[in-house]
Amino acid sequence: MGNYVISNKRKEGIFMSNVAQTTLAKSVSYSGIGLHAAEEVHMVLCPAPANTGIVFIRTDLPGRPSVKAHLSNVTNTMRATTLEDGEAKVFTVEHVLSALNGLQIDNCIIEMDSAEPPVADGSSLNFVELIEQAGVKELDEARRELVVRRQHLVQEDDKFIAIVPYDGFRITFTSINPHPLLGVQFFDAEITKESYVKEIAYARTIAFTEELEMMKKLGLGKGGTLENVVVYDKEECLSVPRVDDELVRHKVLDIIGDMAMIGRPLKGHIIAVKSSHKLNSLLTNKIAEELD
Repeated sequence: MGNYVISNKRKEGIFMSNVAQTTLAKSVSYSGIGLHAAEEVHMVLCPAPANTGIVFIRTDLPGRPSVKAHLSNVTNTMRATTLEDGEAKVFTVEHVLSALNGLQIDNCIIEMDSAEPPVADGSSLNFVELIEQAGVKELDEARRELVVRRQHLVQEDDKFIAIVPYDGFRITFTSINPHPLLGVQFFDAEITKESYVKEIAYARTIAFTEELEMMKKLGLGKGGTLENVVVYDKEECLSVPRVDDELVRHKVLDIIGDMAMIGRPLKGHIIAVKSSHKLNSLLTNKIAEELD
């Protein structure tokens, strides 16, 4: 690969990196059921040319319609992130996007024969293993980074998420939960490929029994089990946590997936308290203002 020169002659905040864009070296596949719809799905992660970004293709629909992982295509953030473009609709995409973003894969085509990726073990670990199995290929095009130049804040009641300028990608998250086994959890890390795999990828979705009852009435959570969701009742944990602070680590995993909607690697320090997919999505729109 050639050496790339950082250029300031771009829109504010966009820099040509001295690092090449990446894609997968070969296609890899995974089958399972979705977390919410519980429908069988066969998913294939495929190599893609430079500047493709992350694109989902619905192979089960006529014409194989596609939708790009981009903030302009986010249509719902209740309990998960939904993307829509024309006939193409996919949802609960944040875990596979988190794995791709965490491992710094810039370009990938994701073929699915259903609307929801496999829940796998409830984290992004299986997707990380898929990417590692495929291998990474560098492309003859420089990576375009979005370097945050201004502070951005989104707040709702006692919840907020913000980003400030920072030479790197860092996330600081505070989770505050009244459950006696959870309480206040704090996590802070520089997000690199190594830290993502070691500290974040294995963290699974958290849910509470009263939430699950409500979700099932809404037709959600049908594919959840005590193995792929860490379930708490009012007093105890019904699953076996992998670490005591799995909740806050999974929140960071979700942020990394939701930030993939910006469509390019991000440089900045995200600071959040009790954030959600909704607030994460609103922050991506605030950050995108720097491209205007």
